[in-house]
Amino acid sequence: MITTIRYTGGSERRGPVTMGQANMIRCILRDDPVQINIHDVWPVPPVTTLAAVLDALRTLTLRHEALRTTFPAQGEQLVSAEGEFTVTVLDHESFPEEPWRYAESVAREARAGRFELGRDYPLRVSVLCLAGEPAFAALAASHAVTDGGALAVLREEWLALLAGDELPAPTGLTPLDLAAEEATSAGQRKSAASLRHWERIIRTGPQAMFAEPRAELTDWHLPQLTLRSGRGARALARTAERTGSLPSTVLLGAWCTLVAHRAGQSSCVAAVPTSNRFHPKLARAVGALSQDALLQLDLRVPTFDELLRRAWGAALNAYRHSQFDSVRLWEMIGRVTFERGSDFARDVVFNDVSQLPATLASAADRAAGEQTAELSWGPAQVLPTRLLAFAYQTDPLLHLSMWADPALFTRAEAEGFLAGLVRLLEAAAEGDVPLDVLTAVTGVEPPVRDGSWQPVDQCWVSPPAVAEALAKALGGLPVHVGAADGELTAHIAAGAAPLTPAEAHTALMAALPGHPGLLAPHRYVIVRHPPAAGEAWHRQQTLLEGSGRERPPSHDD
Repeated sequence: MITTIRYTGGSERRGPVTMGQANMIRCILRDDPVQINIHDVWPVPPVTTLAAVLDALRTLTLRHEALRTTFPAQGEQLVSAEGEFTVTVLDHESFPEEPWRYAESVAREARAGRFELGRDYPLRVSVLCLAGEPAFAALAASHAVTDGGALAVLREEWLALLAGDELPAPTGLTPLDLAAEEATSAGQRKSAASLRHWERIIRTGPQAMFAEPRAELTDWHLPQLTLRSGRGARALARTAERTGSLPSTVLLGAWCTLVAHRAGQSSCVAAVPTSNRFHPKLARAVGALSQDALLQLDLRVPTFDELLRRAWGAALNAYRHSQFDSVRLWEMIGRVTFERGSDFARDVVFNDVSQLPATLASAADRAAGEQTAELSWGPAQVLPTRLLAFAYQTDPLLHLSMWADPALFTRAEAEGFLAGLVRLLEAAAEGDVPLDVLTAVTGVEPPVRDGSWQPVDQCWVSPPAVAEALAKALGGLPVHVGAADGELTAHIAAGAAPLTPAEAHTALMAALPGHPGLLAPHRYVIVRHPPAAGEAWHRQQTLLEGSGRERPPSHDD
């Protein structure tokens, strides 16, 4: 049954979108809906009528402008004073054996459809009833007007309304008020500082965490692995107490340590979303606030305790620089990666939502007294990243879900990685852990790279693979790529065909995505003929040479 709910009595407002909204709208228009839409499950207290459930949804819609917002034109949002939305009511004679898991599946399935930004109500709600009595609200939400924090606020207020409580006046900024604040001089300075932070990391950090022979193009179909561990929670608490660190910092530090160890990197670069709610006026805001914080944590320290001392500052610095104009950000990324000859890969994402009110699905954990870590496999998802983790809970269970590229992690290796995380926390709970014994402590092995791989410009690179990719990009011209003094030089035998370093660089840049072991040469040397047997490339007649970083003129120039 589909029920239509009308609302009236709001105020109509119109204005520019926020930075967070613009970022999410860009993703909504580009990505598969299953990837970008979000979902949640809200419990309905016993002896609650369907009328009360529907009335609570109407109240929330009038209370929060975000739920009355559409995007009629690029860069613009409209808050409606009145309107209507529909709710699907599904009545059941009986629920499956695990009702909460069934409700989660209904919510997840609702993510599949694309929200029409110019007209759709941003929540797709199904009320699941048992013999006429509401039990759950399973919903999918548009990421243009909500994020995980916003759904947590809505869920909390929903439960208060159903309990008969009177809600206090909203304290969070509305999206339109936030947009106005972002447009001020102070807001623009904050955005500019964020872009400088990102540019520094993208210019100097590893272009991808997972640069190894197995990290090639995949279909990005990643299975879900979930850890629920009482051992992990207790070890995390003891490590935090021993070191004087926050549990969230310990968990982030341990995760980054193990990721960098597994990737064979000296630093961990990771996107850390859900980062903008540390401001009091945004803590309870209903809107799309979440933007990536880009974290770089240097692991060139001898012990885990020293790394934790760095982790808090690195995380805070990342969070402070997580409010930005996404259009300008991607323009900067395009410019910087072209100049560097790299391809920025958002291949590691760590999303800690453990401080938010837990969803029903993530709260339905096993008894906290269990003695062994539990690992369970869930459905696969198409995701644009190689390693994604959500931290749902840290006490009384450590509850993590991880989606790992099967080209990099077999099922046994993925299970070993999460088990190794618990082992690292247990070792750190007893005392400081030297980072040079991580393999022995965790059981997690670093990658195997043969002698052709070399560290170049803070990135692991295979010069023979660069030469192969460049030759293919240039239609089969003979190419040799060598590494010396931390730089790559490409020699290209162009014959009589006119070829410039800029053309060679542009052709190779198009081939970089999906191949993290490739980095563009720092210098291109165009020669007339390939060397004969026994001769060297650098002794051939040079026609042209240069960095190739000069962008070719566009059709608009």
